[in-house]
Amino acid sequence: MKRLILMRHAKAERSNPAGDFARALAERGLTDAALMGRLLVDEGLVPDIGVISSARRTQETWREVSAAFPNAQTRTLPGLYNAEAGRILFEAEAAGEEHDTVMVVGHNPGMHALTIGLLREGGAGSALIARAESRFPTATVAAFTFDAAGRPSYDGLFYAADHGGGGGE
Repeated sequence: MKRLILMRHAKAERSNPAGDFARALAERGLTDAALMGRLLVDEGLVPDIGVISSARRTQETWREVSAAFPNAQTRTLPGLYNAEAGRILFEAEAAGEEHDTVMVVGHNPGMHALTIGLLREGGAGSALIARAESRFPTATVAAFTFDAAGRPSYDGLFYAADHGGGGGE
């Protein structure tokens, strides 16, 4: 894996009678996900594969965001539902054995924790780390490039609200 793109699912409905796993995206989530897909293309951050939690809101986020990169493959993994940072990175690295650019769409707190860990490991500046620590709302994207030794470096942190979207909590 040469590049990792992490995305927290977009804004979802507060609850669903069928439970948390079945929560759908809210209207704002649909538009924010599509916005972030276009932004990623503009930034030259186009995944070869999306590794996606099997929860409804992550599946819908991927559907909307991946419209901007229709050639990307998709791998749905039930184990990414509310996964911890280590599990997310493990699954990304597994996909990265066959693909240069891997995008993971998942859930907090794991996505947030992995972003902070990669920023620290990659020697990102304290202001950037503090911004990322303070909030990782829905539809946020963090991108990292990895060198030949597997060390990460910061490639971008994108909040939907900074690009005309609604963002979220």
